[in-house]
Amino acid sequence: MTAVRADKWLWAARFWKTRSQAATALREGAVTIGGNRADPATQVKVGDTLIARTPGGKKILFVRALSEQRGGAEVAKLLYEDLTPPEPEGGELATRERGAGRPTKRDRREIERWTGEESE
Repeated sequence: MTAVRADKWLWAARFWKTRSQAATALREGAVTIGGNRADPATQVKVGDTLIARTPGGKKILFVRALSEQRGGAEVAKLLYEDLTPPEPEGGELATRERGAGRPTKRDRREIERWTGEESE
């Protein structure tokens, strides 16, 4: 086997749950192969580089092996090498530490005791 349909390979590599979802994503332009927009019948070969906007985020993939059959996750990981750069630490939404917002009534009273200020 020297080449496989793009929709079959993306389904076998477990980037979409069904082959029809993979085909729809290809038709919508969510996948490029070697810098060119791909359709479901585009042939994927070993050594190709794919850029895919998957449900899990944007992925840059290097094709290591071909398969027309869907296997387990361990088998699917052998089909590609993920070249996606790691996301920066912290992410888009910073997590707020517990108690790092507005002081509670109890906290406010303790602060007033320390500073010697009394509220009315």
